[in-house]
Amino acid sequence: MNNRIRNLGIIAHVDAGKTTLTERILFHTGRIHSIGEVHDGTASTDSHPLEQGRGITILAAAVTCDWQGHRIHLIDTPGHVDFTVEVERSLRVLDGAIVVLDGVAGVEPQTETVWRQADRHRVPRLVFVNKLDRTGANFERSVAEVASRLGANPVPVNWPLFDGDDLVGVIDLVGQRELRWHHSDRPSTPTALPVTLSDNLQRARDRILEVCADEDPAVLDAVVAGRSISSETLWAALRAATVTGRIVPVLAGSAYRHRGVEPLLDAAVALLPAPSGSASAPLAALGFKVTFDDYGQLTFVRVYDGVLEKGQAVLASRGGRKLRVGRLVQLTADERTEVSRLEAGEIGAIIGMPLAGGETISSPEHPVELEAIRAPDPVMRIAIEPVTGADREKLGMALQRMVAADPSLRVETSPETGQTLLAGMGQLHLEITVERLALEHGVKVATGQPLVAYRSTLGKVTQVTYRHVKQDGGPGQWAHIVIEVGPADRGAGLVFDNRIKGGAITREHVRGVETGIKQAMNDGLCGGHPVVDIKVTLLDGAMHVSDSSELAFANAGRFAFRKAAASADPTLLEPVMSLEVTTPESHLGSVVGDVGRRRGQILGLDVRADDRVVKAEVPLAEVFGYASALGTLTHGRGRFTLEPARYERAPG
Repeated sequence: MNNRIRNLGIIAHVDAGKTTLTERILFHTGRIHSIGEVHDGTASTDSHPLEQGRGITILAAAVTCDWQGHRIHLIDTPGHVDFTVEVERSLRVLDGAIVVLDGVAGVEPQTETVWRQADRHRVPRLVFVNKLDRTGANFERSVAEVASRLGANPVPVNWPLFDGDDLVGVIDLVGQRELRWHHSDRPSTPTALPVTLSDNLQRARDRILEVCADEDPAVLDAVVAGRSISSETLWAALRAATVTGRIVPVLAGSAYRHRGVEPLLDAAVALLPAPSGSASAPLAALGFKVTFDDYGQLTFVRVYDGVLEKGQAVLASRGGRKLRVGRLVQLTADERTEVSRLEAGEIGAIIGMPLAGGETISSPEHPVELEAIRAPDPVMRIAIEPVTGADREKLGMALQRMVAADPSLRVETSPETGQTLLAGMGQLHLEITVERLALEHGVKVATGQPLVAYRSTLGKVTQVTYRHVKQDGGPGQWAHIVIEVGPADRGAGLVFDNRIKGGAITREHVRGVETGIKQAMNDGLCGGHPVVDIKVTLLDGAMHVSDSSELAFANAGRFAFRKAAASADPTLLEPVMSLEVTTPESHLGSVVGDVGRRRGQILGLDVRADDRVVKAEVPLAEVFGYASALGTLTHGRGRFTLEPARYERAPG
């Protein structure tokens, strides 16, 4: 049954048309019978009131539909960088992805981000160049940017078909036929006719033959001998190249105008991989996302092996808890269809089961632990204060649920003021979170000004010897360590090097030292900002016959680190953002000058259709309120994207 399942995600830059495409897929597969629109707030997968009000996707939505005898589990992901964790955990459980490009804008910054995420998870993908009905759209330029900006090997398998300036269909380069739709304002069944390829399109088909010949010796023999090759043979060879990542097939269309949706579905079924798990194997599943509603907790789950059944006893592997499965459902946005079981390869949800996000669900007799889902570190904080006493009573539970549902959120306490701080991926992320607190949990909070999530690190190497001795009437604490502390590469976190020899201290004591150092790093330097990117070498140690313990060495590690860090040139780091601004030529000078005044560095200038694109890096502290500033500079005609790049030493 697995070969008839496809677990796919739709990923893209914001406003490329992901949700519109998802809506058309649901219609053409018969899953829905009336079409909603993003701009009207009626799209099926944008079911949350905030999504409907803002016209953007905030939460990844899972839908299930059928096409040509195949079951498709589809996840529509957000395009805004502030909600990148939704893309990250979706790609973690998907077997393939459809990357949507705006045919006018081409490859945009968030496209590059989601592409890197898909690379990291080794997810095969197709590219759908959307909005080719728009003025300024250019299919060939978009294909070229897939190669130049994403480093991929794009192979168009169909080509846009125009009647004058009107996009009327696509040319199927594999089957050598044209598919023409006859209505521009409503769905219709395309007419398929044989076509004679122009020189340009023949070159595109020759590219397909070249790729297929590399995969299948029979295709190579047929090409050399001049024999015809069936479409089925070419699709099979293209699939082999796609699944291994050697090529990225590219398709053309306009989802809004219903052009190219059916060929895209055909290609997704033909080219993207089926799940590899077995229903006869012991259960292995991943609860990859948690949400809460009036009915309690809903845990999205992907079954990799075995079968997950209603009433089944399972093990939550990380927590070490045995639980019983309650209700199982499959989803189309907020619509739920109860099922009795989910088999290997399927995606669904468990209602009411107390699982943490990223938890592995396995058979108690065959426990396994799947790789955890990585959440990015937040770059911005706001102080929040409950408005009323009733809000104060509900705030703790509401925040606990919000963080469980969104692991890119953090709740912290200011060491100076004792205020509750909400940390997230950006201003929009935090605004949406505050609105969701009120809408979903009935908790209203007042917020302070956004604050930059600074970090601290060390600038030089230093060595300390520290002896921890504590006698207070009970069991004593005694620990002696020698550590060397210094900087590590950016992004390294903590590099802990144990050089204890001859059993000077036990493995348990070494673990205690590392634990204490991590605690000290979280306590922070330079005003309490967490410490990152350091190397600590445990050089030597000694222990007491009766008073040494893991706790004693944890305390020694914490205090020794603080002592060493104080003389190791502690340095404040600030988040630097990648900024891309699209502006008319007439406002280019103003935009570039403004970036300079914000301590920004211009990385390059590009031309995109009639606009100029400014690529820069700017400290986050300098771009609060940038949307209104850019609107003033460009008379409302400029647009921008902002995403975290890295941390750098802060001036002063």
